[in-house]
Amino acid sequence: MADETVTAADVVIQSGSMGQGTAGASITQGMPIYEDAGDSNKLKPADNSSAAKANVRGIALNAAENGQPVLYVKSGEYDPGFTPTAGTVYVVSSNAGKICAMADLASTNYVTVIGVGKDANTLTMGPIVTGAQVP
Repeated sequence: MADETVTAADVVIQSGSMGQGTAGASITQGMPIYEDAGDSNKLKPADNSSAAKANVRGIALNAAENGQPVLYVKSGEYDPGFTPTAGTVYVVSSNAGKICAMADLASTNYVTVIGVGKDANTLTMGPIVTGAQVP
């Protein structure tokens, strides 16, 4: 699976809605994050290995360590810190906190759409958590 290489300093919301929570692990700006129900709903890097970990709440807008506040984009448009291809669907990777193109998903991965490339600096997002696995 080819994950996108994110330049954290470039990740910024352009329009849309934000949320806030508490980190339950090391988080880097640009990571897809989920709420860990087994850890007081703290935010952790998402991956597609289970339905729970693929239940993305948004994309981190700041770096944080365990116990620190995290701002995240929930929906709208943002600069993902990589160069998205217009029309490409981006999903949560099997690597924690990473994003990849949907074409890179493998058998048994849980599918969570992060967004669709709009142009070279914009991803239109609003996570779609399907709960479905790739056959």
